Amino acid sequence: MENLTQDVQILRDLAKQYKEITAKPIQQERRELWRRHNSLQPTRPPIYIRAFAWGEILDPSCLKCQDPFFRSYEQFFHMMFYRDTLPDDVIAEPWVTVPAVRRHASSDNTPWGVHATRISSGVRGGAAKYDPPIKEPEDILKLVKPRHIIDEEATRQRVEKVRDAIGDIIEVNVGRHPVLWGHSAVISTDLAMLRGLEQIMWDMTDRPEWLHQLLGILRDGILGVHEEAEKAGDLQLADHDNQAVSYSQELKDPKANSGAVKRRDLWHFFHSQEYALISPEMFDEFMLHYQIPIMEKYGLVSYGCCEDLTRKIPYLKKIPNLRRIAVTPWADKRRCAEQIGRDYVLSWRPSPTDAVSFGLDPAAVRRTVEEARDIFQENGNIWDITLKDVETVQGDAKRVQEWTRIVREVVESC
Repeated sequence: MENLTQDVQILRDLAKQYKEITAKPIQQERRELWRRHNSLQPTRPPIYIRAFAWGEILDPSCLKCQDPFFRSYEQFFHMMFYRDTLPDDVIAEPWVTVPAVRRHASSDNTPWGVHATRISSGVRGGAAKYDPPIKEPEDILKLVKPRHIIDEEATRQRVEKVRDAIGDIIEVNVGRHPVLWGHSAVISTDLAMLRGLEQIMWDMTDRPEWLHQLLGILRDGILGVHEEAEKAGDLQLADHDNQAVSYSQELKDPKANSGAVKRRDLWHFFHSQEYALISPEMFDEFMLHYQIPIMEKYGLVSYGCCEDLTRKIPYLKKIPNLRRIAVTPWADKRRCAEQIGRDYVLSWRPSPTDAVSFGLDPAAVRRTVEEARDIFQENGNIWDITLKDVETVQGDAKRVQEWTRIVREVVESC
């Protein structure tokens, strides 16, 4: 009990510090920047630091909570304190989120009723692979329909624990969106785990009709669970997701505990990074065709994660509510810029390896950003910069800060 009391006091002190950060006038300035930017109005290109090798930057000795549940919120606050040192355009929202406890209808407690076993390389932070459960065509019969099921009592206990500790200091948001959300709602991620990447490529040639059947099952399962969540009133404005900052003039701002909203009120993020080596034509037939019915239910869509979309942009333009397109380190920036024009936001993701992972060369960073800036300005793009997938900074927390400072100097001149 003494440890729990100490944990609560630690969290209360951190919550007060974080609340001060959320109240800074710069947060409102950033909101207006992203509203205009995501609505295709000319602005200074926003900067979004999505990842910064947190495991290296955090000093474990700063974490004092003994309760693992409270410790996760303690870590969140420290992460946001570090974010506050970065001169980017991330918004510190005035709430913390407690995710609901979700259950599944299947006996093995998985959304699809089958389990993909993760096989680690044994190296911490190293590679891993999945042993797919759909090995034979008839294994498709093992799949079950996903359901939106929330354990209300377990969720209530979890929420009350956080609200009792810090709810009088900062709002505690309850996240009730369905389990098939984010990467699990795009089809390609779950497909790769269920069937295997290489096997999917063979299926496109060897058994295309069977693959179409499997894709249809996944599409309908995601659509169904999203519809269940919407009808239950479990979607809210804090569920916006565009893999950047989800403000725009067309949709209502993110808000904690907003009450029920429809899918059409929200941003949603999609990708097909597992299809990086699939031709544009097969991507269209064996992925995009099945994603569009899910995407069109939402207000605005952001497309792309780590994959090169250079040759797929003409197909992406079929998405009726598409607003943002990712341009990754492997993409042809010029060709992407020419195709995107001013019709969509161009979300440029420079290579983290060249940026901060193995040293930091200020002159090289400046040249890289200036080259991209010139290409995007020539094509009249509405563009922003996302630094993501930073796996290491070799223990040097200042690299991300310095990189962001240099980039900001360049974009301030736009």
